[in-house]
Amino acid sequence: MLFLFVFEKRIDLLERQKREIALERELQTALYNQLNQEIQPHFFFNTLNSILALARLDRKTELIRSIETLSKLLKFKYRTISNFIPIEDELTYVNYYLEIQKTRFRDRLHYEIQLDKHVNKAIIIPFLIQTLVENAFKHAFERHIGNAFLKINVLKIESAIHVSVWNNSFESTETSHSDGGLGLENIKKRLELLFPEDETSVQLRNEGGGTAVLAIFPFVIKSEKLEGEKVQ
Repeated sequence: MLFLFVFEKRIDLLERQKREIALERELQTALYNQLNQEIQPHFFFNTLNSILALARLDRKTELIRSIETLSKLLKFKYRTISNFIPIEDELTYVNYYLEIQKTRFRDRLHYEIQLDKHVNKAIIIPFLIQTLVENAFKHAFERHIGNAFLKINVLKIESAIHVSVWNNSFESTETSHSDGGLGLENIKKRLELLFPEDETSVQLRNEGGGTAVLAIFPFVIKSEKLEGEKVQ
């Protein structure tokens, strides 16, 4: 009996290690996509052009702030190596990105973030919200003229976190799936790896005259995950 108990424990450990290796691999894929695709050359060049315009107009306060924000955005991206981070850290990064986009789009861009006060310390996979936000710019705001409205909702509903990113561009869900499918598929895989025993989902749908992506995953505080999974 003791042998069987030790054997089962060994199997559990091997399964956990296998899952963590897979999760790390998917994180590296997400990092690669972020560094090589999501921060696309046109975004970087457009940002530099916006900063250059501020310099030429001698708007020093905005110029300094824009450079500082871009620096913080790149620093966060290169330093993120964990399989999961607190939601508040993910939103800090998202706010850096939106601040830069506000410099580019100016009065055309309108966004709001609704955050349940109970979810700040809950864990999330890195770049989940960021990927959905960047997809909104790539597939909607940069393709269509007019006002760009973006809504981010992060709510706790019962024992789950619901992350919704909505934009006011009505796109075919089939088209959106084909264009942004790799990013959404990576999010889905990483959620399944991080929460192997819980239900997770990533849904793309037309909603309220626009397009929304909803990601659902368990509400877990970082300390609980560390104690329960021993993820390093």
